[in-house]
Amino acid sequence: MEYRDYYATLGVPRTASQADIKKAFRKLARQHHPDVNKGNSAAEKRFKEISEANEVLADPEKRKLYDQLGSNWQAYQQAGAGTGRPGSPFAGFEGFRPGGGGVRFEYHGTPEDLAGFSDFFRTFFGGGVDDAFAGGGGGTRTQTRFRTASIDDLLSEMGTGAGNGRRQSAPGTYEAEAEVTLEEVASGTKRLLEIGGRRIEVDIPAGVADRQRIRFSGVGPGGADVYLRVRVKPHPVFTREGANLRRELPVSLHEALLGAEVPVQTLRGRVLLRIPPATQNGRTFRLAGKGLPRFRAEGNGDLYVKVRVVLPTELSDKAREAAKRFLDLVDQPNPRPR
Repeated sequence: MEYRDYYATLGVPRTASQADIKKAFRKLARQHHPDVNKGNSAAEKRFKEISEANEVLADPEKRKLYDQLGSNWQAYQQAGAGTGRPGSPFAGFEGFRPGGGGVRFEYHGTPEDLAGFSDFFRTFFGGGVDDAFAGGGGGTRTQTRFRTASIDDLLSEMGTGAGNGRRQSAPGTYEAEAEVTLEEVASGTKRLLEIGGRRIEVDIPAGVADRQRIRFSGVGPGGADVYLRVRVKPHPVFTREGANLRRELPVSLHEALLGAEVPVQTLRGRVLLRIPPATQNGRTFRLAGKGLPRFRAEGNGDLYVKVRVVLPTELSDKAREAAKRFLDLVDQPNPRPR
């Protein structure tokens, strides 16, 4: 049997209340009922699908198990579990009841019907079988209760295949990716993820590194862990070295020669950097604590600012003459090694 998303069938979100589910079903049932669409096989098929979805979602206990099983519901359906369909290996089983940390199935049928299945259920549920017979003769019926098995054990067997010797006591895990900006790394951010058909919001801590994998415990369907791989977008101004940042700062010849206070943009606003007189091109200044936060630790990295002197261009004749007179007054040694 093909796995069906019952929420999509009824057109409701997974967070829908029981009243919302009831309302959606009534609306769709009136629209697709065979009495309204006589001879329309497509409408009849659709009516069966919404009826099947309503049968599960309208029952809080069945809906809870459906939500817990997630994609494993397909294996549950294919096994015919709890349906009582003729010919199904689970025919006669009904009434799954989550409670006390486990699941109980009850079987109502003849002892002959049960033959061959007790060993399977002893293996599958790991708790053995208790039989209670009543009456006598060929019409004898039995009510068999299987001791509870945790939902994690049930999912483990369904997910890995019973009898293969592998057990998985913990819920599965999910992988996801998210892209963030360097500004978001500086402040921390949130992301909405689509996990197992559900939307969950996660907090990405400040200081996260590019390609870092963060674990969010128990936030996925059925209490599964979600691993988020973070990718940090390249920044046009800053380069990153761990928690430290680097950038260039263009300054004019006037600022480099005579000194000035120059505004510098950081990831958290502007600061003023004092450029001393006669600052050489390429000189680097350290702004302590103006880098990125350290991931889940105290303190910030530093911001390193490298000065890039920008010379004036297209000098007028007057400016050229003034520059020549100035340079003649400067006693500058040869900067090139011999």
